Amino acid sequence: MIKILTACGAGINSSHQIKTAIEEEMRNRGYDVAVDAVVIKDITEEMLKEYDIFAPIAKPDFGFEIYIPIVEAGPILYRIPSMSEPVFDEMEQIIKSINK
Repeated sequence: MIKILTACGAGINSSHQIKTAIEEEMRNRGYDVAVDAVVIKDITEEMLKEYDIFAPIAKPDFGFEIYIPIVEAGPILYRIPSMSEPVFDEMEQIIKSINK
């Protein structure tokens, strides 16, 4: 199973919309994924070590290095296929490269 973390400012609305969309789309593409949504300010370096992919709305600067792939997932919120499809495609390529 591929573990994905998404985050937004409050950890309530946008990140949960992204979570649901990623889970649905990746499962439709045949991948076993689990997505967690959190408040971005709560993310720590240790927390990120538990995940395979980080999918924030926009790439944040935490003051520490992020060693897992980052997919900026903000365009998923627009629900416009021409904007969200490239995000899902990028995520799929990363999932394939992880080979779990």
